Amino acid sequence: MAEDAVPDPMTLHPVAGRPRVVLLKPLIISPLIEVGEFSYYDDPEFADEFETRNVLHHYGPDRLIIGKFCAFAAGTTFIMNGANHRMSGVSTFPFPIMGGAWASHIDLVTDLPSRGDTVIGNDVWIGGNATIMPGVHIGHGAIVSTASVVTKNVPDYAIVGGNPATHLKDRYTHDDIQSLLRTAWWNWPIELITDNIRSIASGTVHDLEQIAPTAPRWKIQPVNRFRVACCPAGRSSSAGRMRIARVNRSARS
Repeated sequence: MAEDAVPDPMTLHPVAGRPRVVLLKPLIISPLIEVGEFSYYDDPEFADEFETRNVLHHYGPDRLIIGKFCAFAAGTTFIMNGANHRMSGVSTFPFPIMGGAWASHIDLVTDLPSRGDTVIGNDVWIGGNATIMPGVHIGHGAIVSTASVVTKNVPDYAIVGGNPATHLKDRYTHDDIQSLLRTAWWNWPIELITDNIRSIASGTVHDLEQIAPTAPRWKIQPVNRFRVACCPAGRSSSAGRMRIARVNRSARS
């Protein structure tokens, strides 16, 4: 690739000589998994097997939705709703899957509660061997520490860690987080991102606020997929309603 060329988000292995880094968008084939541009997985042995080794018990209809510019370290694992067992009776054993006469009770394993889609926002960094449980929503710009087990929603720009993962700190003040969500740099045209890599990677919130007006009007992902990721529990619901209203207006235009 020429030194002045913009990277191609459909290049499977974007780092020359390092097949351990794989972009997920060109890798994934399952219709139950949606991945944004430039999100990658780094694994020295099984990078190309992310869909089968790292997304477990995924039989649908729940979906795994991953935003843009996410970084997943080796061993990042998503447990989907298919891992659930019935707990309303004495035994949690899934008798019907053994077949034979037991198969007639298949509703015991198909009619189970679901926590819905698992949603990872944009610009999320997940550390090695972290586990994301079913139905969890991780907000934009969040960081999940190594070996964490995430059982609850993670707010935008929060850092969480532990088993179960707990909130360790926010990366920015509440006002700065709202500003970052408004600028939504991950939705800028790729040319604008390319021209401002240094500001995005090492600049300030104010720097991005100055650049944002030069970008075309940004668009939030569909509300039914990203409502919680954009405004998880613990954040201002009024800000979330404002963003949802903008989406609804743009959908009608």
